[in-house]
Amino acid sequence: MTVDTPPQIAALLRGASLRVTGPRVAVLTEVQSSPHADADTIASGVRDRIGSVSTQAVYDVLRALTAARLLRRIEPAGSPARYEARVGDNHHHLVCRSCGAIRDVDCAVGEAPCLAPSSTHGFDIDEAEVVFWGLCPNCRNETPINSQ
Repeated sequence: MTVDTPPQIAALLRGASLRVTGPRVAVLTEVQSSPHADADTIASGVRDRIGSVSTQAVYDVLRALTAARLLRRIEPAGSPARYEARVGDNHHHLVCRSCGAIRDVDCAVGEAPCLAPSSTHGFDIDEAEVVFWGLCPNCRNETPINSQ
């Protein structure tokens, strides 16, 4: 099975000084179509797209695309690392405590950083990361199992 290289993805890779390869195209395409997926889910989707590829190769591509800032790695507490293609806008996330669903939420102020700490301790701050925790609508509407 082969993957057609959409011109936009090839341009993104070249713009980041990365070679356009089948695994890179497949990983980037998979993350764009399944935001907030973990590496195992991405690897499965990549295999569906291009056939055999090792899990290590997928991890290597994820690392390279994250280092090139084409992907963003997020790590909600108690969850494996997740990846998304929405980069550069300092958005935040809503995470369901029950099912683990993740949704994007725009920055509260609209420019990075959204939040200013009480002291910078000499740091030059360029990003704020906020995770909002709660229950998604589906989990909130479910009847608790032990409610009898």
